[in-house]
Amino acid sequence: MAGTKSKPAAKKKTVETVKKSVSKVASRAAKKKSRKVQHGIVHIQASFNNTLITITDSQGNALSQASSGSEGFKGSRKSTPFAAQVATEKVCKIAKENFGIMSVAVYVKGPGPGREGVLKTIVAMGIKITEIRDDTGIPHNGPRPPKKRRV
Repeated sequence: MAGTKSKPAAKKKTVETVKKSVSKVASRAAKKKSRKVQHGIVHIQASFNNTLITITDSQGNALSQASSGSEGFKGSRKSTPFAAQVATEKVCKIAKENFGIMSVAVYVKGPGPGREGVLKTIVAMGIKITEIRDDTGIPHNGPRPPKKRRV
């Protein structure tokens, strides 16, 4: 058996390397939690099919986000005001606990049914709304009209 090659021994994970990797993850989470943001911005994208809610700081860095679909609603239930409220509760809870959000400016975009439900939920969660702005786009020329009717 002079011609056989032996495989190099695989690196074993020692207790020290596992502890180091765990401490790195823990330190990242601790860094995120230690950051305090007093005033944030809530971005609401309310379409006919879903509602997306994102809370950012004043520079636009996302702090927490959720949608009706991410909260487990599917199909037509995803586009309801209740689904938007559930998603908003989750987002506000994370933002208050981890970042200390006390007041927000709200930017709403889109014609969906979740618009008002989100605003009511933000107030119910104890966050002060300082500004509400509607960023819904305005169509310039609309769709092409149908062809002339043939008789």
